[in-house]
Amino acid sequence: MARTSQQPEILPDMDQALAELTAGKDVWAKTSVAGRLALLQQVKDQLIKVAEGWALTAARKKLIPEGSPLVGEEWMSGPYALMMGCNALIDTLSEMQGKRFLDKVKLRKLVTGQIAAQVLPANIWDKLLLSGVKAEVWMQAGVTRENLRNHTASVYDRPPPVKLALVLGAGNIASIAPLDCFHKLFNENQVVILKMNPVNDYLTDFLQMALKPLIDLDVLRIVKGGADVGGYLCQHPLVEEIHITGAEASHDRIVWGEDVATAKARSVPVNKRRITSELGAVCPTIVVPGPWNAADLQFQAEHIATQKLHNSGFNCIACQMLVLPADWDKTKTLMDNVAKVMARAPARQPYYPGANERMAEFARHSDNVVAFARGSAPACVVGSGGGTGYRKTRFLRQRFQCMKWPEPIPRPICGRRSAMPMMNYTGRSGPIS
Repeated sequence: MARTSQQPEILPDMDQALAELTAGKDVWAKTSVAGRLALLQQVKDQLIKVAEGWALTAARKKLIPEGSPLVGEEWMSGPYALMMGCNALIDTLSEMQGKRFLDKVKLRKLVTGQIAAQVLPANIWDKLLLSGVKAEVWMQAGVTRENLRNHTASVYDRPPPVKLALVLGAGNIASIAPLDCFHKLFNENQVVILKMNPVNDYLTDFLQMALKPLIDLDVLRIVKGGADVGGYLCQHPLVEEIHITGAEASHDRIVWGEDVATAKARSVPVNKRRITSELGAVCPTIVVPGPWNAADLQFQAEHIATQKLHNSGFNCIACQMLVLPADWDKTKTLMDNVAKVMARAPARQPYYPGANERMAEFARHSDNVVAFARGSAPACVVGSGGGTGYRKTRFLRQRFQCMKWPEPIPRPICGRRSAMPMMNYTGRSGPIS
């Protein structure tokens, strides 16, 4: 690929990394299940060595006071999550022969005739840490109980040609980028170049040490750089697939180029590679009215508050829009409880670039703005109104929009999709209480 004089000196290093990964495709294609299990165990051994430094460095960079219980967030969403990913892959690969891991998966038939597989909780730890939470994978039409094995982990039955994937890492949660690499490597049988997000590229040294067994095998490279490096890699002829975790605008520039609107209108993408993405959304939390008692109101207030306070509000699926029943007599008590929970919680400072400016913009364009006090930290701004823009624009940080839904919110909540207020929001995903 030709370079211009404006391109940084780091780009030859990118070319070398991609050349080494291209050579590593054949190695990865020949790496057996037993070999992959051994690599995962080696990653676990390496991860133990760097876990403390990783968590403490991330806490410091996110302005968490030394010794604060909030440091636990960085342990849980960083090295712990990656260790759990290793363990889950080891459990699955250990039972790949005959797809024995499916024997303990609960299946049910949906009203559509499709099969749903319960994947959470998968063990006692899930039940303890995520009490009451369940997750299912819904199979496509034509997948049945009888042929499910033929449609599960098929890359281990009929391995496709190994491709080279670019992963553009997340800047907020530390474990997302390495777990995205695991998905490409072990689920899709691809070698990976991971470009770290500039917001958290301080993790690069820790990840290079933790994932050294994969790097030594020439199936993984981890690089740093800004938008210029990302743009170079996205268009590099050796890169065959792309995965991005980030903002919709970044995704659209990769797919459609600088003139997004014109390219979309013409349906002419500038990047024709297969691109997968996990993009930020305006996630609603929908409050379903009912005979809630005082304990229920307190419990759910803690859910609403803490999903917004975790990671100082810089999470993709945290509540952005709180949908409340218009005429519910318990709304005021619930919101008062949310304010009290936030006031008692340890103070967090915003660490993500541009957060204060976006918060000020949100406050300027919202009606009935209320500030939930946060001690020495900036208040959580709660607003309403603001037109349709806030159904399409994601604002990370400690703020959310309230919306009163005038119609009865259906029970079960998914019973009438036409009545769902979330259908008008960008993303259409997130928690429901």
